[in-house]
Amino acid sequence: MNRRSLSCFLALVITTLLPLGWLIHPAATWAAMANAQDPPPAHFLCEGEPLIAEVHIGAVDAPGIPNTAAGTVPGAFIVLQWRGVSLQLPRTNNAGIPSYSDGRWWWQALDPVHPDFAQRRGDWENYSCEAQP
Repeated sequence: MNRRSLSCFLALVITTLLPLGWLIHPAATWAAMANAQDPPPAHFLCEGEPLIAEVHIGAVDAPGIPNTAAGTVPGAFIVLQWRGVSLQLPRTNNAGIPSYSDGRWWWQALDPVHPDFAQRRGDWENYSCEAQP
């Protein structure tokens, strides 16, 4: 291949691939999220009964929402096991500390030792929780 052909080939490659460069960043972000690990389950006593909280990082389903506090992103969810019930609550899009709610149940660990846990039964019924070792 002569010098002129090589120059034309490189120009073609650059003009073809350069506009696609924006694809590299989302792909790298997706790959990083795919390799992210869920934190280990946390154990609490809520109203004197054991509760296990498992945060699942989940897939990025709304990358335009910038709230990624505590390493969670939209698409993340938490599974709470308490009183023989297993609740899967989706991550809310509220800013700040991650919160999880399905409209009836609410979980937020603003204070990781005493997280907020509540259930709506007309009014909100709050449950007292404390982290366990």
